[in-house]
Amino acid sequence: MTDSNTTTTGNDPLDQLLEAALMHVPFDGWSSTTFSAAVADSGVNPVVADALCPRGAVDLAVAYHKRGDALMLQRLAHEDMTGLRFRDKITRAVQLRLEVIDDKEAVRRGATLFALPQYAGDGAKLVWGTVDAIWRSLGDVSEDINWYTKRGTLSGVYSATVLYWLGDDSLEHQATWDFLDRRIENVMQFEKLKSKVHANPLLKPLLAGPNWLAQQVRAPNAQDDLPGWTKSG
Repeated sequence: MTDSNTTTTGNDPLDQLLEAALMHVPFDGWSSTTFSAAVADSGVNPVVADALCPRGAVDLAVAYHKRGDALMLQRLAHEDMTGLRFRDKITRAVQLRLEVIDDKEAVRRGATLFALPQYAGDGAKLVWGTVDAIWRSLGDVSEDINWYTKRGTLSGVYSATVLYWLGDDSLEHQATWDFLDRRIENVMQFEKLKSKVHANPLLKPLLAGPNWLAQQVRAPNAQDDLPGWTKSG
C-alpha cells in the first residue's frame, strides 16, 4: 500500500533490496521481474534474498509499507500538536503518512498488488497496522470494543484517502487534504449520532443486550500476530 523510499539503514540487505527494487517497480510492478533485478542490482546474495523475502517482491512491498509507517512515526515524534483537537491530530497523522511518500507509482503498484485475492489479507493487515500505529502514537489506551471500532473506522478513512490521493494532481495535494477533512467530519457526525442514541432513555431497553455484548469485548492482551500488532525496534 503506502510507503516511502526516502531513507536507507546502512548495509541492511533488505533495505538494499528495497532500494534496488524501487528503480524497477514503476515499470514492472512488485513482480518476480522486479525482484530478480533487485537481487542483481543490489549485490545481495540470492540465498539471503530468498530467505529475507520468500515471496519475492510481495515481501518487498510489505517492507516498503512498513518503512513508511516507521517514517510517519518519526515525523509524529517531532510534530508539535499543542492545542490541536484530537480529530485534528488524527487528520495530521494521516497527512504525515502520505507526506513521507515520494513515489506515487510505487504506491499505485502496491495498491494493485494487494487488491489481488491472494494478497488482500496482507493489504488489510498493513492498513490495520498503520492505523494502529497512529492511534498508539497519539496515546490511545482503550481496552474495550473501542480498540477495534477506532481502528476499523480509521482504516476506512485512511484507505479512501489513499485512493483519492493517488488520483489527485492538485497543488500540494490540497484536494486530498480537503477530502480527508470531510471523511473525518463524517466520522465525527456518526459519533455524535451514536452518543445521542445511547443517551435516549426510550432506547435503553433495546440497547441493553447489544451494550452488554459490547462490554465483553476486550482489546488483545498479547498483540503478537494480531491485527494492529507492529514490531518495535
